[in-house]
Amino acid sequence: MKTIADLGDLRGKRVLVRSDLNVPLDGDRITDDGRVRASVPTITELTDQGARVVVVAHLGRPKGAPEDKYSLKPVVARLGELLGQDVAFATDTVGESAKATVEGLQDGQVALLENLRFNPGETSKDESERQAFAKELASLADDYVSDGFGVVHRKQASVYDVAQILPAAMGGLVKTEVDVLKRLTEDPERPYAVVLGGAKVADKLAVIDNLLGKADRLLIGGGMAFTFLKAQGHEVGKSLLDEDNVETCKGYLERAEASGVEIVLPVDVVCNAEFSAEGEVTTVDADKIPADQMGLDIGPRSAELYASKVADAKTVFWNGPMGAFEMAPFADGTKAVAQALVEATAKGALTVVGGGDSAAAVRQLGFSDDQFGHISTGGGASLEYLEGKDLPGISILG
Repeated sequence: MKTIADLGDLRGKRVLVRSDLNVPLDGDRITDDGRVRASVPTITELTDQGARVVVVAHLGRPKGAPEDKYSLKPVVARLGELLGQDVAFATDTVGESAKATVEGLQDGQVALLENLRFNPGETSKDESERQAFAKELASLADDYVSDGFGVVHRKQASVYDVAQILPAAMGGLVKTEVDVLKRLTEDPERPYAVVLGGAKVADKLAVIDNLLGKADRLLIGGGMAFTFLKAQGHEVGKSLLDEDNVETCKGYLERAEASGVEIVLPVDVVCNAEFSAEGEVTTVDADKIPADQMGLDIGPRSAELYASKVADAKTVFWNGPMGAFEMAPFADGTKAVAQALVEATAKGALTVVGGGDSAAAVRQLGFSDDQFGHISTGGGASLEYLEGKDLPGISILG
């Protein structure tokens, strides 16, 4: 795949950069700027070469029309702070504001266009509509750089179609992400431990299916653990349960045992009667969850067990929190796993936090990015890669 170096001399050229600036907001306040910070090195590399950089991105899921709550305007100031220069902002995607803003750029300057998803062509399933929008975007630039790893698994105008119109290359962020994923899937250093959490087992079925042939250990936590516990014949009370996939999980347990892959499930669970930090919080054995209780975190013995399974690993991939970490009574399991990854990193292991809720969790719990080998900016893209799927935004780059 081509890199920025393959685009040649960029001085004075307009370079369209597809970044991932889909940050969580509390009103106008960014609550986690990890994706903004991750976008800076590639933009800086281009401005240092004298390129006129046109950054495009999305935020949230607007329905193909402008919505104030999904505006990228709150991102402009933070991006400018991190770049050390003012960033011009266009109030539309390919309209008069975008054209005038891009026209006003000088060498080494940066502009950010409004949320791509305010235009229905960005995410359209109609190929002609999508390509029409891509042509309008491409008309604003001379070259294209794909640096939004969080969207490379999407066949969208700014990710896929523009790359077929302009000379295209991957940015440093996408290159790093792909290199890390290759290390996870192509002859990983062993022992190889995968920690999977989050709410829904259905979201991770294909990953589990594929990793049963690659990983040495699968540690299952979060809401998805209860479907596996049910598959073992245990009652799970009011805990999150995917009844449709109990038999599938039973099959995975059997496959793992037959192939020598260790699946580790909680041995104790932190419970409450409701999804709330209020009320009486108790810890029970995983096979003794009361009928009127729901499991909301792995328990302390489980946390110790999971940490021990990470301790000697040479490669660790983690996607999904161990519990409802947003509420203090149910954050300890996730914190214990994060600490185990930190310690494994210090001993030389490759540790990868797979984006999304996992990345938000480690930051919210007080860990810094540099304590881990890599924190991905694209949880969905990482999972699809680990499922063995093609990523359109990568494959189109050649």
